[in-house]
Amino acid sequence: MSTSPTSLPTRARHRRGGILALLVRFQSLLGLILVLIAGVALSPRRHGHILFLAPDNIANIIRSISETGILALGMTFVIIAAGIDLSVGALLGLCSVLTATLLVNEGWGLWTTLPLVIVTGIVFGAIQGAISTRFRIQAFIVTLAGLQVARGLSLIASNNAFININYGEGPGNAPPAFQVLGERIGGVFPVATLIFVVLAVIAAFMLNNTRYGRYVIAVGGNEKAARLSGIPVSTIKISVYALTGFVSAVAGIVHAGQFSFGSPNDGVGYELNAIAAVVIGGTDLFGGSGSMIGTIAGAVMLGALANILQLNDVSAAMQLLATGAIIVGAAALQSYVAGRGGTAR
Repeated sequence: MSTSPTSLPTRARHRRGGILALLVRFQSLLGLILVLIAGVALSPRRHGHILFLAPDNIANIIRSISETGILALGMTFVIIAAGIDLSVGALLGLCSVLTATLLVNEGWGLWTTLPLVIVTGIVFGAIQGAISTRFRIQAFIVTLAGLQVARGLSLIASNNAFININYGEGPGNAPPAFQVLGERIGGVFPVATLIFVVLAVIAAFMLNNTRYGRYVIAVGGNEKAARLSGIPVSTIKISVYALTGFVSAVAGIVHAGQFSFGSPNDGVGYELNAIAAVVIGGTDLFGGSGSMIGTIAGAVMLGALANILQLNDVSAAMQLLATGAIIVGAAALQSYVAGRGGTAR
């Protein structure tokens, strides 16, 4: 049986499309593997030991990704729902300031401070989602305004000053138990990272194994079809912003506990790192598909890459350029594969 002259090129194109779609699906894991290999190969040595693999350095990497990783978990839900949230870094700063203010200046206990801070984050996020949904304003605009509002509230709450957290009994001191957020389990594994891991497991379960996760994917994939199917679209869209508010509050509390202060400048640029982790993780920027595992791998990849560059004394400017190039490359690969009809969802 003869083969059509055009069939072989067509099959070759299909194979290339399939390979590219596979790369998009696992780009964060593949990227992480490549970064880890590069880390070992390019790492400085000291007394014959690879500094990149030193326990303290590994602990520094996983500690550094904890806060942006927590933010990225919520951001994954928002982007899958075809939204965006630019306020998470500023809201982290507001929550860290609020935590420090209540514990130190107001003398509140942990069991009153932490719930209030978390509720504040949830309400802030839900209000943004409600405004965007109710008035049909682009989430980009609403959350950009939210970023400014959160920064302004941080400046007011802190009087534009650092609030140092001292531990002990009596006025002006925070409960010593709060200090545990800056400690390491077994001297290696940061408590902050444990919180990230627990939240990541919960987020992955919610996205992959619950009706809520299916609803989020459906709303991002085709909002009109989701509404006709009986899915409460407005409620789902508001809820994903409430989720980013929740994770921003948790990250703000963790930040205050790790560094023992609250500052109105905390969290600057964190929203970009969170979005980067989600994009590198393979989540579709237009909504409808995404992977929580990919987001986690993307966050670890960015943390490891920054660490490699720091170990090799690469300037902060070059670190930003390298991160930006990776983000653009990941987004371009997604767009190219989607244009060929081969996107992996």
